[in-house]
This record gives sequence, structure tokens and C-alpha cells, in this order.
Amino acid sequence: MSRHVAIVTDSTAYLPQRTMERHGITAVPLTVVLGDRALEEGTEISARSVAEALQKRRSVTTSRPSPELFAETYRKVAESGATAIVSLHLSAEISGTYDAAVLAAREAPVPVRVVDTGMVAMALGFCALAAAETADAGGTVDEAVNAAEKRASGTSAYFYVDTLDYLRRGGRIGAAQALFGSALAVKPLLQLDGGRIELLEKVRTSSKAIARLQEIVAERAGSAQVDVAVHHLAAPERAEALAEWLREHLPGLAELHVSEVGAVIGAHTGPGLLGAVVSPRT
Repeated sequence: MSRHVAIVTDSTAYLPQRTMERHGITAVPLTVVLGDRALEEGTEISARSVAEALQKRRSVTTSRPSPELFAETYRKVAESGATAIVSLHLSAEISGTYDAAVLAAREAPVPVRVVDTGMVAMALGFCALAAAETADAGGTVDEAVNAAEKRASGTSAYFYVDTLDYLRRGGRIGAAQALFGSALAVKPLLQLDGGRIELLEKVRTSSKAIARLQEIVAERAGSAQVDVAVHHLAAPERAEALAEWLREHLPGLAELHVSEVGAVIGAHTGPGLLGAVVSPRT
């Protein structure tokens, strides 16, 4: 039986497939352009393929879903029985996905509320899940949006990258910040701040940077009940080591997700990415 309020997100939410199926969440794919081939994230290209292409210095770019793809998605969701849609997307400071969804929503066959969560990866995923759980319980559009926005307001995302060069190439971080980091040979820790990727701290070695990432996540979580996601790109050992440390040091840990990021985020961060999302339960 279809939910009265349906939840749509995009492929950068990186929710587990079984979770999306259980809650009826639909994800609209972003596109990775590898050379002269445009490939949909999640079905046509893997994060590992992107990592290999970047290591070979091949051209890798990304693009938002088209308004037409959003329109088709909204139509299918409405045909499945939904009478309203909440469409939750990655930060508009990072991608034009939100704008494409807004354009499509104007012509949708049912009311669509499009929300810029200011998040990405499982920081976005936790927002979509909060909205879906509210809708599952019979909540209205306003209640589902409020649940997502409340989750977003308490969620923090931190990540380590081996180099800022990939973020600079994709225009996701300022050239001055990237060059400053390279000049000093530092290892950067970053965070999502106001929907933008900002330099948080500069650490001298990768091991010290990852140790500092652990400390930051533990400080942010405190003793509260939190859900945490650990993300990586071509760095499974780093991810599992961080996850194991968090299991031992977060007294309020509720759920812990460990996953490789998808092709879109991977294209902008490069191999070696290690990230952590901290999302308190409210």
C-alpha cells in the first residue's frame, strides 16, 4: 500500500538499498561524465571506477539530474498512489540538483515540497530517513519536512582527504584554500558548514589527521544517542579502523553505517577519502 506522502531524494544520499526499499524512498541519480561518456551514479558507474580514473588523471566531471528526469520521477511516484511528495536534496551550494527539482515540481501531478537540506552523503540520507519515518507514521508534508529539517540542523559531517586538488578542480573549494594547503604540505580536515565544504583544520600527517578526526567526532557526539556513518573512497581499511574506534568510544552510538561513497562524491574528493557523519536522534 502506498504512503500518502512519498519521499524522494537523490543518489548522493547513499542510504542502504534495503533501507530505501523498506521505506519506499526513491533516489534520482546524478551523472558522472567520464571522458565522453555520461553515466548514472549507482547503476552505470562505480566509485571504484572513478577512483581508478582519477589516479590515471583522466577527465572526470559530474552533472545534476535534468528537470525532465525529476518530472518523470514525480509522475511515477504519483502514479504509485502518493498524493504528495517531499523531495530532499544535497546542498544547493554544492550542486544544481535542488534547482532542477524545483523546476520539475512546478509541473508535477501532485504537490511537491522541495527541500535544500544543506547536507550530502549520509548527512542527507539521515534527513531522508527522518522524513520517511514520519510519513510512514501517517505524518503530513509539513511534519515530514520539519522532521528532515530538524535532523539536518543537528547533523554534522567531517572528512579527511589526501589532497584538496580534486575539490579544487571541481570548484567545490576555493583555489586559495587548496593552494595554501599544498604549499604547506598539510593534510586537510574539512566540514560541511552552511551547505559549503570548508577547511576545518590543517594537520601535518595523515595519521595525525585521522586521529584528530576521531577526536572531533567523539567530541561532537558526546554522550547523546547518535547515528553515525563512516564513508570512504578506496580506503576500506581506514574506514573499518575508524568504525571500530567509534564503536568503542561513543557511549550513545545507536546505528553505525560503513560504506564507500558513490561515484559523484568520489569524483570530487579523490581516493583516500575518510568521512564521518554524526546525527543525533531527537
